[in-house]
Formats: sequence, C-alpha cells, structure tokens
Amino acid sequence: MTNKLASMEMFVRVVESGSFAAAAEASRISATMVAKHVKAIEQRLGARLLHRTTRRQQLSDVGRLYYERCKQVLAEVALAEASALELQASPRGRLRLVAPVGFASHSLVPALAEYMARFPEVNVELTLDNRPPTLADGDFELGIHVGDVTEPGVVARPLHPYRRILAASPAYLARHGSPERPEELAGHQCLGLSYWRRSDHWRLEGPAGATCAVSVQGRFTANQGNALRIAALNGIGIVLQPEAVLADDLASGQLLPVLPGWSLAPSPMYLIYAQDRRPTAKLSSAIDFLLERFG
Repeated sequence: MTNKLASMEMFVRVVESGSFAAAAEASRISATMVAKHVKAIEQRLGARLLHRTTRRQQLSDVGRLYYERCKQVLAEVALAEASALELQASPRGRLRLVAPVGFASHSLVPALAEYMARFPEVNVELTLDNRPPTLADGDFELGIHVGDVTEPGVVARPLHPYRRILAASPAYLARHGSPERPEELAGHQCLGLSYWRRSDHWRLEGPAGATCAVSVQGRFTANQGNALRIAALNGIGIVLQPEAVLADDLASGQLLPVLPGWSLAPSPMYLIYAQDRRPTAKLSSAIDFLLERFG
C-alpha cells in the first residue's frame, strides 16, 4: 500500500509539474525512477495514463479520471495524519459555547471550572441564551440545546433530560397549604414565565406515566427563571423550574418540594456541534468531558 501511495503521489507530481524531469527534480530522484512509478500504475490498471511526445505530455481519459481520484485520496491521507497529530496534542485555545441561562448558571459553570483545571491551556467563552443555539454562523463551537434539534449539519449527543419540578417556600405553604393532587394547583399562586406561550397551562407527568393538564394562575410572572426562583423564596407562590436551578434551595430547606414525583414533561437535552472532519484536541476534550458529566 505504501508503494501504491508513493506511485500515486509521483503521478500527481508529474501531471502538476508538466514533465517527468520536473517531477524528478522536485522529488530529488531520477527521471527513470519517476517513470517506473507511472509505469507501475499503468501496468496495474492496464491502461495508459499519459500520452507522451518529445515536446509535451497529455493526460488520457483514464489518466484524467485517475488524477482527480488520486488528489482526493492523497488529501484524505494527509487529513487523517494531521487529525491524528492534532488529537495527540494538548488541548489549548479558546472554547466558545452557548447554553440556556438556568442550566449554565447552576450546572454548567461549576463543571467548566473543573474542565479548566484539568486543561489549563484552554480558555472558555460562555454565552448564556435561552434561544435555540445556531452553529452555522461559526460563533460557537459547542451548544447545549433543550428540545428537538432541527439545524442541519449538526451532531446531537443526548444528555440527561431537562426536568422542571415544583417548589415553594415554607412560609407560602404554611399560609396556603401544600397541594396533594395536581388539580389543586389551580387554587394556588403559580409563578409563570411570561414568554411561555402556555404559561397558564402546566402539563405534568407523575408516577407510572400518569399525566395531568392544569390551568394555573398567579399574580407574578417574569421573563427569567431566576427571578421566579427569588419570588418563590420570598413566599409569592409555587415555582416550576429546572431541578438543577432549585437544588441548592431544596437542600438548604429554603424551598420545599411540592407534589414530589410530578414534574413538567422532561425535555430532551443535547450537546451539539457542527459536523467537523478535523476536530481539535480542545473540542474533543470538551465533548468527552461534558458527555462524561451530563450524558
């Protein structure tokens, strides 16, 4: 195979340099050796690649096709070797990624601190955005996407589903009682995201696959999840937010679970990146780390 690749490379050099003599000079071998490489290919294929005269050489139809294919094969070989060398290098450079606000603030940033300690030559540039990330414009190398992925040309690796749970402060529950069934949420102050299309309609999933659609109402809405969390801490009502966002408050007792076992139908969550024929050591290390942590 090595001899075959060497002959292919020499044939391409002959075509591009215009003569056996020029190819020999560029390769620092004799013209006779160059001719042997080309002749070996012609014997293997059973066809002439070049029509040669004393003044010029011209590709045959077979030679023209073979020349184009040789360039593709040699480019792939060079790419494979470069990729292997790149992946063996130490991860370094700037990593640009985008993620939803709640997940990034409460889960991703602590994980990235660990990643940066593990790979000290990588700098991280994180953008927080609740809109579905777009990688086509090249602004980001990685994204965390909640929901179905529709962008073409993107690799989507599944992460833990994005689950939203119910909680309220002890003070609120002391005043209004704790609902025992999802239907009872209709009589409570429920904190809604103002940009949700159906912020007044919560479809919950419970034990054994049970579902319940509840119409809710409340005096307080906001366009940012952390504002709703703070409102819940201050006793304004029952909040429905990602469990990662509420985890510390639940652990400290500042919030209490409401209807344990019931949650908004979990959304799929993915780590996405553009299809890349040559992933860098930096990108590969980040993908592996995030899949290990959240996959």
